[in-house]
Amino acid sequence: MRRSLTALVQPLAGARGFSTSSGKVVASVLFERLPVVIPKIDPVVYAFQEFSFRWKQQYRRKYPDEFLDMSKSRGKGDYQIDYVPAPRITEADKTNDRKSLQRALDRRLYLLLCGNSHGAPSGKPVWHFPEKVYDSEETLRKCAESALKSVIGDLSNTYFVGNAPMGHMAIQQTENVPEPYKRFFFKSQVIDTNKFNIGKCEDFVWVTKDELLEFFPEQAEFFKKMIIS
Repeated sequence: MRRSLTALVQPLAGARGFSTSSGKVVASVLFERLPVVIPKIDPVVYAFQEFSFRWKQQYRRKYPDEFLDMSKSRGKGDYQIDYVPAPRITEADKTNDRKSLQRALDRRLYLLLCGNSHGAPSGKPVWHFPEKVYDSEETLRKCAESALKSVIGDLSNTYFVGNAPMGHMAIQQTENVPEPYKRFFFKSQVIDTNKFNIGKCEDFVWVTKDELLEFFPEQAEFFKKMIIS
């Protein structure tokens, strides 16, 4: 009989649950806002589409000019509304307001917090993802949900993608890390809102993948592979 993913990540459900004897387990949440507008077309793709259009124009059917000049055949009272699209560059982009979700509309944004983090030197605020040390939750995903809820206060505008973690890293014991531990990452997405009341931290930012890598230079290669955007 196949076991569900929930059963596979259940920490304390009997002997088959994973063991924390080798160190603590931390659940971190990669909280992302999906793109709001369609990303700009890559120049190579645009050039191909332009070439394809011009090629088809050579073989298109020719219609009389009278047939194509529809403006003269409009009935009385007909009118046309000129559509003006909303700007892709927002005020938050112009001021580089990283506390706003109304920026980088064609990119994914990720939430980072500044404050105390497990494994960081005591009393020193560092940038990290919403996190919680596993304690007594039913599953590790429940622990991740609790971590995000403690920061934003409500999960009604969030969606957790799957029950299993999207990746993990094993942190070895060092001079600054008194004991080894494992960090598991869960993905959650923003749903139907453009503002959260972020708490339990000294500061926060919403950043793109490229900006995120600047905060974690030592783990940049790991996050490049884990985060697909």
